[in-house]
Amino acid sequence: MRGPPAGPRNLLRRLRQVMAEPIEAQARLNKTVQLIAANMVAEVCSLYVLHADGVLELYATEGLKPEAVHQATLTVGQGLVGTIAAEARPLNLADAQSHPAYRYIPETGEERFNAFLGVPLLRAGRTLGVLVVQNAAHRTYHAEEVEALQTTAMILAEVVGVAELSRLGKPDIGLDVGRAILLEGVSLGEGIGLGHAVLHDPRVVVTDLIGEDPKKESTRLDEAIGGLRLFVDDMLARDDVSAAGEHREILEAYRMFAHDRGWVRRMHEAINNGLSAEAAVEKVQSDMRARLLRQVDPYLRDRMHDFDDLANRLLRVLTNREHDPYGQGLPRDAVIVARSMGAAELLDYGQARIRGLVLEEGGATSHVAIVARALGIATVGRAEEVVALVENGDAIIVDGVAGRVHVRPNTDVEAAYAEKVRFRARRQKQYELLRHKPATTTDGQRIGLMMNAGLLVDLPHLDESGAEGIGLFRTELQFMIAETMPRLGEQRDLYRTVMEAAGDRPVAFRTLDIGGDKVLPYLKIANEQNPAMGWRAIRLGLDRPGLLRMQLRALLQAAAGRELRLMLPMVTEIDEIHQARSMMEREIAHMRRHGHVEPKGIELGVVVEVPSLLWQLDELIREADFISIGSNDLLQFMTASDRGNTLVAERFDPLSRPFLRALRSVLDAADGRVPVTLCGELAGSPLGALALAGLGFRSLSISADAIGPVKAALLAADCSELEALARSYMAESDAGGSLRSHLIELAERRGIPH
Repeated sequence: MRGPPAGPRNLLRRLRQVMAEPIEAQARLNKTVQLIAANMVAEVCSLYVLHADGVLELYATEGLKPEAVHQATLTVGQGLVGTIAAEARPLNLADAQSHPAYRYIPETGEERFNAFLGVPLLRAGRTLGVLVVQNAAHRTYHAEEVEALQTTAMILAEVVGVAELSRLGKPDIGLDVGRAILLEGVSLGEGIGLGHAVLHDPRVVVTDLIGEDPKKESTRLDEAIGGLRLFVDDMLARDDVSAAGEHREILEAYRMFAHDRGWVRRMHEAINNGLSAEAAVEKVQSDMRARLLRQVDPYLRDRMHDFDDLANRLLRVLTNREHDPYGQGLPRDAVIVARSMGAAELLDYGQARIRGLVLEEGGATSHVAIVARALGIATVGRAEEVVALVENGDAIIVDGVAGRVHVRPNTDVEAAYAEKVRFRARRQKQYELLRHKPATTTDGQRIGLMMNAGLLVDLPHLDESGAEGIGLFRTELQFMIAETMPRLGEQRDLYRTVMEAAGDRPVAFRTLDIGGDKVLPYLKIANEQNPAMGWRAIRLGLDRPGLLRMQLRALLQAAAGRELRLMLPMVTEIDEIHQARSMMEREIAHMRRHGHVEPKGIELGVVVEVPSLLWQLDELIREADFISIGSNDLLQFMTASDRGNTLVAERFDPLSRPFLRALRSVLDAADGRVPVTLCGELAGSPLGALALAGLGFRSLSISADAIGPVKAALLAADCSELEALARSYMAESDAGGSLRSHLIELAERRGIPH
């Protein structure tokens, strides 16, 4: 029986020399398998590479028939090599031919070899090929030999991705590493974006794979792990990390992983086999990801993200590389790819170069999705594993209409989507023809369509969309894109610019709605177990009166001689309106004392988004000058479903009977005494707008790009028919179902675009 290999470090050094030689790609592969066979004391060494069509092709061999190269093939799951590719784990056999998965390939001449060891070529958990050694003797390979072959396979996995290798195999079929991928997700923002991928949290690319001094590399690894452990311990010791809560559980999991002896031991073993500290981290993480991807338990699969994040942090420590996704320089057609991100992080990129956004998480009413829609960015969420499957610079198409993502699309797909973009442009031209036409139904009911805004870049859409005003101006966006707290003059100048752009059209400014997932980096807010229902919006403004007073003063000064419409978010009790109104009256008195020109008129409205207000409607009608229903948060709180949680965000239909009854109750209480509008994603879809018109709403505030489709639907609809349908549905006793299916049937029967 032969002994263990002569030493993987010596093999890796020789492989590095081969990689640097100025020779043809096939000659390089041939020398590589010869070196591995000699080092492993194996009679056969073979390299199989996975193609985009799921076929494993023999690319190089030492010991089998040379004529089998580029001729012998197996599909994933077929034979021993196909089994390794399918399961992404090694196979170590003393008698390969007795294994049930063994498949005889006559052209290779491998029938006289019995011992078999095969390992997958893994890169970011993906299998790119299989590396095999064989011997005639019946033997089981040592654990050291398995580890050595896995280490070598990691180096070859990086080689497989180079362009010269892709030209060696089957013509017209690329390697799996560059294959086209279609991911199914959910639409979060309509539109189609063609561009190149930019990873929001880019993986650290390890270029120095081989370590010359194992002792030095082990020391570097230990120091980096020590720094990582201190970082996690410091986070857990902070005052603003409470004793309980999901965020603390995540950090506790990080600490557990960072102190896991098995994880650290495997990295040191990889270093002893010749890898650098960085390459050892990447190899162990890739192995871990491959194992976790095979798990069916969702909890274990979720832990994969924790390991990924921890490994990336460790790599950044080792490479002295700060987390800087914005410093890489955006391409002109950037598609941002992220597991999840906040609205402020998206705004940090700017709008000019972004063509699309792809998220692994996030729902339609998450704030990042709302901001993306406001910026007109095609957005898809719930695209599983997109972060692992995409490399920076990959061609990518975001289909925000169908909720699909095409990674590295072929030319036919690109051509088809280019035509779709042209078609959407032609349809947009048709909507532009409706720009100056009021949204009046066929029976004469006029529905006011206003737009949502929050940035200066939104203002041109007022005229382009034909909006009748701004029904919701999100003042917090100015704060979110600023590096420091906007001063009084900066706020005043923005609000004045907005009013001037609107002219005679109304603008409703919502006071600061920060907190939750809208975090200001310069404003310290304690971490909360449930921030969506915590210290945010009007609650924060009343508790920090200096912040709200400065905003009120800026708004009052900007509105000198004009009408001013303000609305308060997240109101829970009528007394909060009293406090805000009192604060505003003090600011008006301050203006008079200093001789400032006052607004021509002031209206103070309330955003109905906390369900408790539904039982204070009579008092609310007496106190508020107008009402705006925030359907996103109201639905979230009524159904106890976090709109940022992908498991429940889409579970409840806003066109279901309970929610529609809640909306109707506000209209009934107002009874024409105060204006009522609805601003939220529900109104931004043609079907949702039809439903709201049927309920009795005559004013909606939606994103600028939704005005055209919504107006086209309303112009083709009979409001009395919509009202009859809504009344009939609301009167039914059946607690299940949704108005949506009835509306679709009506729209298709009447030819209403939806």
